[in-house]
Amino acid sequence: MGVYKGSIAALAFFVVAIVCFTVEAAAQDRPRVIKSVSSRPINQPPTETTPEQQSQPTQGNTNRQPQTLTNKIVVVPEASLVKKTGESSPLTAMNKAAARRTVYGSSVSNNILLGIQSRLGIPYKYGSSGPNRYDCSGFVWSVFKDAGLEFERTSARSLWEMSTPVEGADKYVFGTLVFMNKLGHMGIVADENGFYHASSSKGITYSPFKGYWEKRIVGFRRLDLQVKITDPVAPAKTK
Repeated sequence: MGVYKGSIAALAFFVVAIVCFTVEAAAQDRPRVIKSVSSRPINQPPTETTPEQQSQPTQGNTNRQPQTLTNKIVVVPEASLVKKTGESSPLTAMNKAAARRTVYGSSVSNNILLGIQSRLGIPYKYGSSGPNRYDCSGFVWSVFKDAGLEFERTSARSLWEMSTPVEGADKYVFGTLVFMNKLGHMGIVADENGFYHASSSKGITYSPFKGYWEKRIVGFRRLDLQVKITDPVAPAKTK
């Protein structure tokens, strides 16, 4: 009886040992699954690595993504903001007058320009015709005389009576005479914007028509004269 129970116990131990060995062997043959852990937020799209980034060693945190420039660079071409306005500079008006149609031809008109330029800034004096002082008619007479357009030195009113009326666009042709202040003042037209004259406060100067003078204009005239000389004679300008 005792021998029978011992045999049963030994058989049971043998069966259990065989089952445990079979289970362990099956477990070793099962494929192992390894879960990867990512530190990148799940909403962030994958970052493409450029060859330049691959060749550069990283420092510090290897998971840090390179920053890219997101602001768009816009190159603005230099804009041209030149706005046409009425000339307020004597030299600007001279350059414009030299490039347009004139009353007496290009050669004489150039001499008139040189004569005006050489007298700019000379003080005013009533009854004087230069070279150190001028009044309005004396200024016109001396400039025209040196340019080869000779006539008798006289007053603005007398010059009005001996000249030819000018109308329309011809009023603003360089070299035309403009009369003002009830024929008590006159000057040489530069263009449609202004004229040259002997101002009692500024001397020989350029003034715009717009404003003070446009309300004082009596009319525009042209002297019908023959050229007698060609070379201008510039007066000696005093300091």
